[in-house]
This record gives sequence, structure tokens and C-alpha cells, in this order.
Amino acid sequence: MGIFSSLCACLESLRPCRTADQAAAAGDADEILEAFDLFFDLHSLQIATNFFSELNKLGHGGFGPVYKGLMPNGQEVAVKKLSLNSRQGVREFTNEVKLLLRSQHKNLVMLLGCCVEGEEKMLVYEYLPNKSLDYFLFVKEKSTSLDWATRFRIVMGVARGLLYLHEEAPERIIHRDIKASNILLDEKLNPKISDFGLARLFPGDDTHVNTFRISGTHGYMAPEYAMRGYLSVKTDVFSYGVLVLEIVSGRKNHDKQLSGEKADLLSYTWTLYQAGKSLELLDPSLTKCNRDEAAMCIQLGLLCCQANTADRPDMNSVHLMLSSDSFTLPRPSKPGIQGRVGRWTTTTSSALTNTNASSGYSGGTKASASGSLVVEEYSRNSISVSSIDEGR
Repeated sequence: MGIFSSLCACLESLRPCRTADQAAAAGDADEILEAFDLFFDLHSLQIATNFFSELNKLGHGGFGPVYKGLMPNGQEVAVKKLSLNSRQGVREFTNEVKLLLRSQHKNLVMLLGCCVEGEEKMLVYEYLPNKSLDYFLFVKEKSTSLDWATRFRIVMGVARGLLYLHEEAPERIIHRDIKASNILLDEKLNPKISDFGLARLFPGDDTHVNTFRISGTHGYMAPEYAMRGYLSVKTDVFSYGVLVLEIVSGRKNHDKQLSGEKADLLSYTWTLYQAGKSLELLDPSLTKCNRDEAAMCIQLGLLCCQANTADRPDMNSVHLMLSSDSFTLPRPSKPGIQGRVGRWTTTTSSALTNTNASSGYSGGTKASASGSLVVEEYSRNSISVSSIDEGR
């Protein structure tokens, strides 16, 4: 926490403030802040957002409200305000500034700057005109805007962004809150991962940690993290798998309006997969679809959501499966029970609750093994994918 504390102190005072000890802990964080001249004046942001008018409000998350702004030079921005009553907010704010300054990728939202004046703390991002993925995906009138080619491009783009965070960034980053509402879309509907307030930095060669501070969104959290606090890159992989199934199906991971096992997307997908009927999951609004790619995405989603953490692919393997023309996908085993286990007994952060109205709740998987053998084969060029009920 030395890096976060020293950076936060610098942001509070709006000037370099490091002692020798703090400099050693903070590394080059302050130099980055100064070099990018990223401080915005509060009054400028007030003018840009029409004093944070409700008409300019883009949404509201666990961190606080987000507003659209127009700067004097004509640049459109998105301004995220820290909720004054958020006890976790300073940590999240500092975390997001630090991580985004050090992480640059076309599939990550770009941080333009920040503002710290008195109790006000804000992050200023590039403005993305098409809002978030859930705005299109879960609204019947808008879902037709997402044809199959666009959906597959989003699946690929999020995979590239996560691969960067896990393997290519200056230090390994686990996002912890991958979900449809945290995938923003640019003018061409290309995806960008956003909201790094809950992200966890893994310095050195560390690959996992056990934590009592569980943060995330119901329905997207890996079971080993939600119930035992075991955090690793496979936590993000599980969330990504749920997201892929949402993109293919056009529905939330849990839909109370549906009856029986259909209500839980992961359980329903597993049942269809065992029966050799995976493509019945496809969004009905898709008038045209590459069925081979769709079948591959469904199998990939299940691979990412397997109960056994070690069985899940890492994002490097996921990217290879999506981009290679000669890769055979392994057969997934039973998916894990997701993170809704009645009343929570572990210590949780305020961000554990659903931070976006469009994010669903998901219950446990209840698929049962039948012992029958059902195999279905598809191909994408020379890619082969198969499903099999192995009685697990």
C-alpha cells in the first residue's frame, strides 16, 4: 500500500511531496503525473459539464456518477466523480490513476487526467459515444445494432485487453470486475475495458493471493474468489467466460423473468452443450451468424468458467483459440457455482453489490450428469470444437 498512499498524498496537495522513503516506494509514479500534465482545474470541469448537470450524466457506478463534458478546445471527455460518502473511494481513485497511467492499450479506456481540489476527486477519461456494452446487448431495440461480426470483434478485443493486463503490462493487473457495463464502445463499436477502481496489482512474479476483501459483481465472480478469497488471473478468465456467453446469447447472466434452469445463463448453457444443442443459445435478434464461430465462443465461454481453476485457459490460450485457424478446443468440464451463496459472511467492500442496474444476479449451477454420450462437431476453417458429456 506504500505506492497508493504516497500517490494519494501527492494528488491531495497537487504538488510533488515525496520524501526519500516515499520516492523509493512510489517509483516513478509522480514523474508520470507531472510529465503528462494531467491535472484538470475543478472550475474548468464544472463549466465543461454544465456544473455536473443531470442532463450530462452518463451513468452511476460504485465509484460515483459519470458526466459528459466539453472542454474549451472542443474535446469531449467523461468525468467520473468520487462519491464523497464512499469509504473505499480514495483507495479506488488512487488505484485507477496509477494503473491507467502505466497501462496503455487500444482495448483499455484512456485516462486523460484527474482533478483533486478539497474533497472533490475526479478522473477524466476519453469520451466514448456508444456508452457501454450492456446498453446495446440487453436492450431489445438496440441489440440488432450488434451483428455477429461486431460481437465477435468485441469478444476478441476484450480478450486482447485482458491479455495485456495479465501478461504484457509493466506489472500484472487483475481487473476483478469484468462485466458488460465495464466494456465501453467507441464510435465503431470497438471495445475498451474500463473501471479499474477494484483492480489489483501483482508485482514481481506473484500469480495469486488469498484475500478477505472480496470485491466484484454477483454473477461474474469466480467461485473460488467469491467463497474463499482466492484471487488469480483465472478470476478474470471466469468473468470473461460469463461475458462471452452473454454476448452470444444477448441476455444477462441471470434473468428472473425466465423460469427454471433457463434463468441462470451458465447452467442453461451447460445443459444445452451436454445435449448437443449449443446453438440454441444464440440471440434471436441475430438474423445472420457465423455458426462455427458462435459454437466456438460458446465452448470457449464454458472452458473459461470451469469449476477447477487449473482447467481454465489463461488469456494467452484464449487469444490463441480465437485467432488461430488451426487450434482444437478442449472439452470443458462442469462449470463452477458462481458467487451467490445466500448471505455473505466474508468481509466485503461496498463494490460487491451490483454497481450497474443492467448487471444480473446469478445463482449456482445445477446441471446434472446423465451418463449419455453426445458429441457435436463444428469447424472454423480448420478449427475443431466438440462437446461431450463425460458424466462430470
